[in-house]
Amino acid sequence: MTYLLMSLPFLGVGLIVFAIGAVHARRRGTVRRYFSTWAAATAALLVLTAVFDNVMMSAGFFDYGTDQIAGLRLGLMPVEDFLYPLAGALLLSGVWQLLNKPRETAGHGNG
Repeated sequence: MTYLLMSLPFLGVGLIVFAIGAVHARRRGTVRRYFSTWAAATAALLVLTAVFDNVMMSAGFFDYGTDQIAGLRLGLMPVEDFLYPLAGALLLSGVWQLLNKPRETAGHGNG
């Protein structure tokens, strides 16, 4: 089994939860903020993954067998390694949106 095939179920679950979160954000009128914060967090995770995977692989902490990867690499890391942070960012953004309570507007609090 390849790393790409192992990643697909996680990516699928992440996409489903993210889509549900997007519907929830749209109903609340926060869809632009939802997508922009997801994009910023995802970009940061992808950059960190690229840097630290390459550092750890060059240090000899781990490597991937050539039979289990697609063959495309960014430096030393296989491109499939980007699917894990992408799936995590999708999943966590969706869960955060669904668990986040709406903020009270000014003038509607105590007093």
